[in-house]
Amino acid sequence: MSATQILILIAAYFGVLLVISYYTGKNDTNEDFFRAGKQSPWYLVAFGMVGASLSGVTFISVPGWIEGSQFSYFQVVLGYMFGYFIVAYIILPIYYRLNVTSIYEYLLQRFGVVSHKTGAFFFFVSRVLGAAFRLFLVAIVLQQFVFNAWDIPFEITVVISILLIWIYTNKGGIKTIVWTDTLQTLFMILAVILSIYFINKSLGWSFSEFLVSDELKDYSKIFITDSFLERNHFIKSFLGGMFITICMTGLDQDMMQKNLTCKTLKDAQKNMVSFSIVLVIVTLLFMLLGALLYIYANKYNIAIPLMDGKPKTDLLFPEIALNRGLGITLAITFMLGLIAAAYSSADSALTSLTTSFCVDFLNIDKKPKDQQNSIRKKAHIGMSILLVITIIIFKYVLDSNVIDSLLTVAGYTYGPLLGLFAFGIFTNYQVKDKYVWLVALCSVVIITIMGSIPSEKLGGYVLGYELLPINGLLTFIGLILIRRK
Repeated sequence: MSATQILILIAAYFGVLLVISYYTGKNDTNEDFFRAGKQSPWYLVAFGMVGASLSGVTFISVPGWIEGSQFSYFQVVLGYMFGYFIVAYIILPIYYRLNVTSIYEYLLQRFGVVSHKTGAFFFFVSRVLGAAFRLFLVAIVLQQFVFNAWDIPFEITVVISILLIWIYTNKGGIKTIVWTDTLQTLFMILAVILSIYFINKSLGWSFSEFLVSDELKDYSKIFITDSFLERNHFIKSFLGGMFITICMTGLDQDMMQKNLTCKTLKDAQKNMVSFSIVLVIVTLLFMLLGALLYIYANKYNIAIPLMDGKPKTDLLFPEIALNRGLGITLAITFMLGLIAAAYSSADSALTSLTTSFCVDFLNIDKKPKDQQNSIRKKAHIGMSILLVITIIIFKYVLDSNVIDSLLTVAGYTYGPLLGLFAFGIFTNYQVKDKYVWLVALCSVVIITIMGSIPSEKLGGYVLGYELLPINGLLTFIGLILIRRK
């Protein structure tokens, strides 16, 4: 598939998103931008959230990770599902009872202004980094297979990607995203299913033959239980996945903002439970695709593509889909899936960052009515520029698998949120609000030091995703120390 063909496909897809944006953004009000008028059908939100949760990271990085980790990531996914039930039945009721726009308003009501700002700050950092990780992954694929052909710099690729997202989310915000995410999820699921079909066909297999093949057995080990010292031991992965979900969904404005557009709490819970089941199934399909990609690469001696002179496993899927003669249908399917993955996570991230910044930091509801729309639009532009800068920085500092980097960073940035919300939900204590930021900062510093300790000094124990609950526990203990007597 040529660079020109890919560009035409992107333009056509973007045209569809603009049409959706036109119809959903007619009101151009903050109520629609932030909350979609609380009229979203739960099943629409649930389906769209699958795509937003998967994003370009799952679409490309999970398949590329299979050779190094096999199916051990599924242990984390099982933890995700358990975490979604906790979000649905413990956390969501609190938000609906308080009728919040930003979920960090809970911290304001529970503890005070400093706690509110601290929670919003850690979300802000977490979401900027998370969104930048996801967009970086898509940008390097577009750069490798489209814009390099025209000698367009990576920085311009990033600016174009963010500009497109800004245009169609500028008016409708979360109301637009609820509908566009549904379309994008459909394309992502269709892409993985058709990719599995076409690659199996080229190998002379049916899907059932692939599932029982000896080649698949080389990649399909799920449970790691030999030694608890291992980074991806089942217990560590499962618990890590559970806490990642609680934090990156239940304590994350990006994901919760969609849930809060549902009419009732019961609808939001149905959304969360059904979404979690579908997500597990779809993620398993992506891991099967990853095994299939490596089987195909080994058979035809396809090397891992290089980026800046280094092998980049995240580029294996696009390399096979676009450059290995498997047909235009697979190439189009891949690109539609990739574009969908890019926009489904990035558009909601941009909207949630704008929402949090306006509500939590600018106190937009206290501004004059005639200024509120203008403030929101300026914040939207500012968040777009911030994402552009962060993604460009990643190009020069990020050298590991993107999904592993994303989950690792979550352990540092979401821990204080976990501790703050857990303390607020499970205790009746009040705290000395002015010291909360210091507790959160100390927790992150301690976790950063712990994460840098070589495994040899820990008796061979490799720290992994359990850093997140440990971080939350440290914050919880710190809050106990500053509780009011």
